[in-house]
Amino acid sequence: MQRLNLQRLKDSFQRKRSTEKDVSSSQSRNRIGGGLPQNGPTPENLTMFQAFEWYVPADQKHWQRLLCALPRLRDIGISNMWIPPGCKATNPQDNGYGTYDLYDLGEFHQKGSRPTKWGSKEDLLQMLAKAEELGVGIYWDTILNHKASADHTERCLAVKVDPDDRTKEIAPPAEIESWLGFDFPGRGNRYSSQKYHWYHFNGTDYNSLDHSSAIYRLHGKKWSELVDKEHQNYDYLMFSNLDHTNGEVKEDIKRWGEWLGHELKLKGLRLDAVKHYSDRFQLEFVEHLERTVGSGWFFVAEYWLFSVKGMTEYLSRMKHKVSLFDSTLVYNFARVSKTRNADLRKIFEGSLVQIEPHHAVTLVMNHDTQPTQPLAAPFGVWFKPLAYALILLREDGYPCVFYGDLYGIASNSPRHPQFEAPSCRGRLPYLCLARKLYAYGPQINYFEAPSCIGFTRLGTWDRPDGLACVMASASLGKKKMFVGREHAGETWTDILDLGMDRRLGVEKKVIIDWKGNGEFTCGSMSVAVWVRKDAPERELFDLPL
Repeated sequence: MQRLNLQRLKDSFQRKRSTEKDVSSSQSRNRIGGGLPQNGPTPENLTMFQAFEWYVPADQKHWQRLLCALPRLRDIGISNMWIPPGCKATNPQDNGYGTYDLYDLGEFHQKGSRPTKWGSKEDLLQMLAKAEELGVGIYWDTILNHKASADHTERCLAVKVDPDDRTKEIAPPAEIESWLGFDFPGRGNRYSSQKYHWYHFNGTDYNSLDHSSAIYRLHGKKWSELVDKEHQNYDYLMFSNLDHTNGEVKEDIKRWGEWLGHELKLKGLRLDAVKHYSDRFQLEFVEHLERTVGSGWFFVAEYWLFSVKGMTEYLSRMKHKVSLFDSTLVYNFARVSKTRNADLRKIFEGSLVQIEPHHAVTLVMNHDTQPTQPLAAPFGVWFKPLAYALILLREDGYPCVFYGDLYGIASNSPRHPQFEAPSCRGRLPYLCLARKLYAYGPQINYFEAPSCIGFTRLGTWDRPDGLACVMASASLGKKKMFVGREHAGETWTDILDLGMDRRLGVEKKVIIDWKGNGEFTCGSMSVAVWVRKDAPERELFDLPL
């Protein structure tokens, strides 16, 4: 059956290179990015870039760094950039996830500094203007489940709960004094007059009366039921936990989202830690933005689960208005990279992209899974190029490239004392560029052998070049694969050249036979990406990127 289907695809492709079919195929692949035309030229593939890693220096110059990096990023095919949380946080070294004031984007002197870790509001606006000029969309990282570093303490009744079972009370209600008062004195009433007090929260983690740390549920409050069921209820994560049933909290967050959309030129939001607050409110928030400032915006949520069933259920509750990072695929990659003679055929099993290809943001690593972080997913170095080829060059999913893989991971922390060089032996920009130039049209999979898999992309009517990708987890890889009879007689070469050597049986070039097939090879525990030697802009792969 597999051979029959493959032959049908070949024959159909040779009979008629249908413009309509090819364009719709490309558009369904890219639907995740939103706003694509339904006919006409094949749109350029979308590629997201996570524009930070955890240990970026706290020099308040990161917006400036990104400003300088943007032209090169656009050249290699980056179309949208996820930037770090730019709201004022607990201190100038905070990456932004300890959010203090949503309305301070590095404009007011609060928490020890006017700029955030990433820079001033002026630098942010300059960087965004450059992104708009280059056609790079910006996704803002949004933290809506808590506030941190309050301005003063307040007294209220609270009850201690079991940290392993948040539904279980382990002490009677008692008065506590906790950091729950937010006045934002540096900003005053600029942009918003809303202040926060104990009744805007449902949980906290510190009692200054006896200097004790615990998980406290504020008396008379309930945890949201519309959250993840880890610890029986995972509403509380850290700091002062917002109560999304409180009318003032809900309205202030929605006003802030609307304000942000007017203040900054954005194309979407990343919603952080969504398993820790009401998904009913998340949907309300997203729909509010769609009605006001976010028409056509892209929303991606961080719902870090190992269960694809849990993720698909969340997507359904959110009416598929958001996409999710494919956490299951990340750990598939990590596991395979640590397994000798791993079975590459099973790499997508149990992944979100396999089930929900139009709502899966595929990735290899991010700031939470990089080395030393709580969700770290250690990778065998050899596998990074294979993993990126699998997310960048295939038709399903919306790939996200990690700053730490493109530029390296800094060494400015005792937890990470050594600089980690860019991954993929410096070839990641070439993989991004290959996606931009050649990864279009129908896809044929060659997943027969456990230690060597491959696939081809056959191109579209206006992006006809295509590519062939082969990878191996053990010995040298070789695959006979179809690229199209119109390529008969052409010479194809590998754009990555990851140590291939003819003396080891790995060819430097492939001649496509009269049937449109080629014998494509790759090195041991490696990957090769083959394109026509004189394909448009092929010469860029021979230059430093």
